[in-house]
Amino acid sequence: MTELERAPAGVDPTVPSVARMYDYLLDGKDNFAADREAAAQIIRLSPNAKEVAQANRAFLGRAVRVVAESGVRQFLDIGTGLPTQENVHQVAGRISPGSRVAYVDNDPIVLVHARALLAETTDTIVVEGDMRDPKAILGHPEITRHLDFERPVAVLLLAVLHFIPDDDQAQSIVSSIREALPSGSHLIISHVTTGELDNDVVGQGREVYGKTRAGNVTPRTREHITGFFEGLEMLEPGLVSTTDWRAEDTLDPSLAGPGGADMLCGVGRVP
Repeated sequence: MTELERAPAGVDPTVPSVARMYDYLLDGKDNFAADREAAAQIIRLSPNAKEVAQANRAFLGRAVRVVAESGVRQFLDIGTGLPTQENVHQVAGRISPGSRVAYVDNDPIVLVHARALLAETTDTIVVEGDMRDPKAILGHPEITRHLDFERPVAVLLLAVLHFIPDDDQAQSIVSSIREALPSGSHLIISHVTTGELDNDVVGQGREVYGKTRAGNVTPRTREHITGFFEGLEMLEPGLVSTTDWRAEDTLDPSLAGPGGADMLCGVGRVP
């Protein structure tokens, strides 16, 4: 069977998808040749790309666990990506069975896979939505029936805001979400920063991602990313690399992989 025959309706396997590229970087199987080639180009530009993706996924697990242990029982994951190991509902469910999770994405193949995985899970829903319209997500009837925004909610924006090229728009998206969250809620963010990459390499990486549905990647500075948490109480250790956020083990430098881009992350609590 060809890739075109295997692709779900409405999915063009010849156009790279950031969700499927990320799946490939996590050693997943839900990707096509175009995704693997695009991801290979990113690895050539940033040799630590796999390590960065895997560290981001590990941060998700640690952050969800910490927030769940604080008593939060509702999670809204915007730009969830393809299901893989240690999804939000699995991590939260181990801490508190019955935790309610809403996954949001605009990639057709993500929606197909997520809905198939979660068909029998009543505590978890999957909704089509675009982070560029956060008010539509927060007001979506399925989400408002599933999550109670009068009680604390943890919102995840992991490795997605760098697909918004305009700084003001990215800040507006986060501000709209922050303002809708009640006291005790948490905002969990990770975002690409340039790390050791020079401008020429960053530009080449933007060209690769520019061929996807998501568009160009825009790395941001620590100052910019810190601004997303304005007015929130940052959980320790603050804004750090995903490899350093409450990691259980100190990473052996010899296992960190060659240099390249980095991902900064943090968790902020609504006071």
